[in-house]
Amino acid sequence: MDIRAQLKNNLLAIISLVVAFSALGYNTWRNELTEHNRNIRFAGFEIIKNLGELERITYLIHYDKAIERNTPRDGWAVVLVLRDFSKLMPESVQKTMIGLFDVWQRNWEGLGRDDKAVADIDNAINDLRKSTLAAIRVLE
Repeated sequence: MDIRAQLKNNLLAIISLVVAFSALGYNTWRNELTEHNRNIRFAGFEIIKNLGELERITYLIHYDKAIERNTPRDGWAVVLVLRDFSKLMPESVQKTMIGLFDVWQRNWEGLGRDDKAVADIDNAINDLRKSTLAAIRVLE
């Protein structure tokens, strides 16, 4: 039997095999994309939640002078968690997080004394919030 006859006799099996491999490839790709999006969503929601906590700590220290209950170390802990979660996000969010980290590092000692410090921190928090929400919105 020549190859043409074998192809003709087994055409249905060959087509079925091609369809099966194509479906498997697509399903694997889709599962990977779904998991990637799930990770970004989870990290994004955690970032938003922790930004609220950092904002709360910042305002309590600055406006309420509640330094005995909320210390800048509490703020540092939240900033470090934010930095860790930002590593799971797109590069735009990571860059914005670096900005927040730098702003916090330069201004945390001015909380309670310097209105510019709280304004700079608040602006950096809002920038990261906007960047994170934008990253979540574009997910498939």
